Amino acid sequence: MDSPVSPNKPALTQPQPRARRGRLVGSIVAILAMVALGALAWYLTHRTPEGAGGPGGAGARQGAPGGAGGAGGGGGGARGPGGGRGGPATTVGVATAEQTNLPVTLEALGTVVPAAVATVRPQVSGVLQKINFTEGQLVRAGEVLATIDPRSFEIALLQATGQRQRDEAQLESARLTLSRYRTLLEQDSIARQEVDTQAALVKQLEGTITTDRAAENQARLNLSYTQVKAPIAGRVGLRTVDIGNLVGSGDANGIAVITQFSPIDVEFAVPQDGVPELQGRIVAKATLPAVALDRTRTNELAQGRFAALDNQVDVQTGTVRAKARFENKDSKLFPSQFVNLRLRVRTIENAVVVPVNALRHGANGDFVFVLNEQAKTVSMRTVKRGQATVDKIQVLEGLTPGERVITEGADRLKDGAKVTLPGERPQGAQGQRGQQGAQGERPRRQREGNAQ
Repeated sequence: MDSPVSPNKPALTQPQPRARRGRLVGSIVAILAMVALGALAWYLTHRTPEGAGGPGGAGARQGAPGGAGGAGGGGGGARGPGGGRGGPATTVGVATAEQTNLPVTLEALGTVVPAAVATVRPQVSGVLQKINFTEGQLVRAGEVLATIDPRSFEIALLQATGQRQRDEAQLESARLTLSRYRTLLEQDSIARQEVDTQAALVKQLEGTITTDRAAENQARLNLSYTQVKAPIAGRVGLRTVDIGNLVGSGDANGIAVITQFSPIDVEFAVPQDGVPELQGRIVAKATLPAVALDRTRTNELAQGRFAALDNQVDVQTGTVRAKARFENKDSKLFPSQFVNLRLRVRTIENAVVVPVNALRHGANGDFVFVLNEQAKTVSMRTVKRGQATVDKIQVLEGLTPGERVITEGADRLKDGAKVTLPGERPQGAQGQRGQQGAQGERPRRQREGNAQ
């Protein structure tokens, strides 16, 4: 049996309407807070900073067609209908197309090779008695570099000289005997056979004398070889043998190595496509200046001229070897050194040139952006390129000397875009301070009225 509910005790279901009203109020407060945060975020992200867009910003927020936003050219003008297709002005770099003589050069990596290299070896064997040079010394051709013990060669020369003198005495005696035999033959006092035999003996001794003289000259030449002389002029390398060692012509290292430094050559490779033009200049007997640069291409090492072109193409690289010669009087070029060679093949007279970074390539070919000075806009113009150097490129058609082209910032440009030159005030900010006193307060008052 159910117990009766006391009238003085509240029922359990009475607090439910109050709890439901509390949850509803909390939800409404949360929604209002989210809406407020969203409005604040929209305002912070879409508001125009004061002074950034000028009058154009207010015109764009009010939605006035063709209002002040079209004239401002700033951020508000870009969003409004009157902003123009260029949008905000882009700061660019410019250069002037100039007419000048353009050198056509060939750039290549070269290797310095000496014009001559000689290993100094003695031509006779003997004990090294004296060394007359220091390592790294510059020597002249024919200068005595070392001396071999000459005593054995002096003795050999004396022997050859004595043999020749003895045979010459025998020859003189045989000639006198032949002269007497011929006198007796005229008197019919001697047989002709004896006269002929004596004449043959004279000729035999004459041949012996010739051999003796050759042996004497050889001994004298060997004696001169005891003085080891420099075969070419150049710089002596490190010494490979010391005094007191037995040296000979069969030594592989010799005594030292002489490398010719002046003149000196630079070998480089010419692409096979550039060979016909280079060959034509060679046939015309033209002098082709060459410049050797260091690995950074900033310092000039030496000046020379083109020397020779090889007679066949390397099938592996598709190039032809060539050589340029330099005087190298200051010895800045060193054998086996890698240098950058710049060979001037010819010169184009009165060429219209622009910087390399001014020329761009599009779907319709090469083009440049030409600056319109008065309107401060750019025009896209198709051109025809010609020869190019490291920093300049020739324009054959489409550009005249004196026109200014865009060199930096062209990636953000289109035909008719507005630009600003370095050092100038952006176009959207021009006149901003003058208009701020008359129109700056109106947008602020409008915002304050909307807030109220």
